[in-house]
Amino acid sequence: MEHRTLLAPPRRRRPGLRPERERAFAWAAGSLVALAAVAWTLGLWDAVRAAERAGPPVVRPTQAVSAALLDPRTPSTPYLEAADLGFLDALRGRSGKLKAVFRAPGDPVVSEPPEEAAAHYEPPHGGATVSPDFTAPQQPGVYKLSVELNKAERPVKDLSVITLVPFVEKQENRIGLYYLGRWPFEGGGTPPTTAYANPTGFVEVTRANRDLPVSEHFTLGQFLTKDQPDVWPKYVLLDPRLLDKLELLIAELQREGHDVRHLTVMSGFRTPRYNESGGNTGGRASLSRHMYGDAADVFVDNDRDGATDDVNGDGRVDVHDAEVVARAAEKVEADNPALVGGVGIYEACCGHGPFTHVDVRGRRARWRGTGNG
Repeated sequence: MEHRTLLAPPRRRRPGLRPERERAFAWAAGSLVALAAVAWTLGLWDAVRAAERAGPPVVRPTQAVSAALLDPRTPSTPYLEAADLGFLDALRGRSGKLKAVFRAPGDPVVSEPPEEAAAHYEPPHGGATVSPDFTAPQQPGVYKLSVELNKAERPVKDLSVITLVPFVEKQENRIGLYYLGRWPFEGGGTPPTTAYANPTGFVEVTRANRDLPVSEHFTLGQFLTKDQPDVWPKYVLLDPRLLDKLELLIAELQREGHDVRHLTVMSGFRTPRYNESGGNTGGRASLSRHMYGDAADVFVDNDRDGATDDVNGDGRVDVHDAEVVARAAEKVEADNPALVGGVGIYEACCGHGPFTHVDVRGRRARWRGTGNG
């Protein structure tokens, strides 16, 4: 019987790299992948750090409004940024602290409002009106202000628009039951300057709005004439330049190191009737600036006890405390010539302590006296 030896077929080489080279190639490829991952991670980290150093991206207000209008997630009323209301800054005075605008009916509230902007005026009892040209409402009163721009609306919470009661509403020396009297040149004659002409109109003050802030430190009711306590509404003249000067006066006293948090208005607006015969009339001028709403007799009264504080810190309350306030008013006028006016220093007299008279009559006047400013 024939025996055959079965031999295994010869091993064939697989095409490609040898095993040792295949292993080397795999190691090299893995190293490259790892290096790429490290480089990507480091690049991402550098980008994050650069973004943190650069801060948030700057977006123009118009871009923000446009983006809000196009974003489907945006509420039906887009939001206006504070920068969009920058055109109202001039209404806040040189101090930046005024909170009320006084206008005759139909007068411009701002001279050059932005295009496509409109003012919304809301009276206390509802029924807002819209003014595309930013003119004051025809009906006298106090209005909350909102601004509409590019279909977005924003309330201006710290700025009221007050429409005046026209001067012609005064009949027989009064409006309603509130007696005002006659202004010096109301019956004829030529006033020495336009500053002594008849007023344009009055602010109507009610029990409800007498605590309205007209600037950072002052309210509407602080400037009322101190008579006819049970008669409402009352009527007052109040020049925003006076408010501006008083706010700058407080800021200057604080800058000089005096702790001034409150100025008491001892006397603000005085009707001609009261100026002639009300209270202590000693020292009152027949052409008193108090009758025109641009003067106030004030003293520092941080504890609001109705008495002048020791402003200069010498341990006494006397006329030197009023002098500190007067010197600060001089500095305010030097820095703000448009607010030039009278500054009077008064000693303690007739049941009250020393005080300082401040006004914005338009020309420099200085004096010392006793009695009422």
